[in-house]
Amino acid sequence: MRDERRPSALTVCLGLMLVLCLPSCTRPQADTAPVDRTAEAKAFVDLLAAGDFAGAVTRFDETMKQALPADKLRETWEGLVAAVGPYQGQLRTRTAHEQGYDIVFVTCHFDQADLDIRVVYNGRGEISGMWTTTADRSAEYQPPSYVRPESFEEHEVTVGTGEWALPGTLTLPRGKAPVPAVVLVHGSGPQDRDESLGPSKPFRDLAEGLASRGIAVLRYEKRTRQYQSKLAQDQAGLTVKEETIDDAVAAVALLRQTEGIDPQRVFVLGHSLGGTLAPRIAEAAPEVRGLIIRAGATRPLEDLTIEQLDYIASLPGEHSQTELDKIAEMKAEAERVKASDLSDDTEGGKLLLGAPASYWRDLRAYSPTETAARLSLPMLILQGGRDYQVTEVDLENWRRALAGRAHVTLKLYPDLNHLFAEGEGKATPKEYEKLQHVAPQVIEDIARWIDSQKPREQ
Repeated sequence: MRDERRPSALTVCLGLMLVLCLPSCTRPQADTAPVDRTAEAKAFVDLLAAGDFAGAVTRFDETMKQALPADKLRETWEGLVAAVGPYQGQLRTRTAHEQGYDIVFVTCHFDQADLDIRVVYNGRGEISGMWTTTADRSAEYQPPSYVRPESFEEHEVTVGTGEWALPGTLTLPRGKAPVPAVVLVHGSGPQDRDESLGPSKPFRDLAEGLASRGIAVLRYEKRTRQYQSKLAQDQAGLTVKEETIDDAVAAVALLRQTEGIDPQRVFVLGHSLGGTLAPRIAEAAPEVRGLIIRAGATRPLEDLTIEQLDYIASLPGEHSQTELDKIAEMKAEAERVKASDLSDDTEGGKLLLGAPASYWRDLRAYSPTETAARLSLPMLILQGGRDYQVTEVDLENWRRALAGRAHVTLKLYPDLNHLFAEGEGKATPKEYEKLQHVAPQVIEDIARWIDSQKPREQ
């Protein structure tokens, strides 16, 4: 958890680790015209802030009432306050309409962080879902110095077809064709196409930085963000295949069919969970020319969760009993994932660390290093030395598994964190609250490596 001088610790940890935040969401009766629920959502947040959890629950639909009764809602709110400090008030609101749901984002100021409370309404005006995410601070973003806007253009594209089609952005170098191209694959959680965290947008840095060096880049909204409400209706059977792999494979196919792209030089760049899954994506898309793995974990996700919590708890400062209790609760849940047989009735069908048993069962059967060892692809594996979410332990696991491979390059950046941004001293969650850019050397190293990879022989 967070002490008063280390804001957002658990929020950052969970935002990078979990698949979805809270269960529920019953299906709306019809995809009707959007309704402005802003006043209702603001009043709902007022109830939470006032501690009237029984009153707040009366606004839930039946599924939410069962999933989040008053006592559980109290625990959730108190855990949030423990992580980011006392609630200070509402700053602003914005609305959206998705899959027949009316959605209100209430941006709230807490003592140590600004958060968006996303309140989802069904067609009957009942609350059928609620998530808390880092507040949208896109206005604070400024491109890094290595970006040359005049050297590229951007086009809106659609990744995939049918019910899971995703909006994306293709960043294409000007005046050069055909060019190599990269698909960016997100880390854990419901990420946007820029992999935004606070004011930082590492995927935008990568896209515009690489495009400035003559390499096309495709980034897109993650399925668990774009269809968050729809997926929350029924998470049974969800795995990383549906969360990540299928869409990455579709993105590779799109690039290979795009004019101006060299179809023999399409690469996959995965960050964090995306890096962990990169070898599996390459198995599903054998036309991929090579892999770039940035902070790709090689160990079980539940183990990394425990390691992160222990790290946060070890940071200097006093921890309240509420914070310590929350850490213990989350660690116990991670331990249950480790000890469970992960049958579909595990924990009565409840989510474990934000995901169903099927998700953990699928990951348990997957070894990133063994899968990578079966591939004959070129690989560039990068790791930040100040990263406490994925560490040098994982880099060494990649090194051992791929020892002797001439086409594999590994590199450690001692001063970079999980976002591959520069820093000094012991890394803390607090640094994620300020604007950070992917380090220029990382852009340079990736661009040079891609340029060195020739088209696959026909």
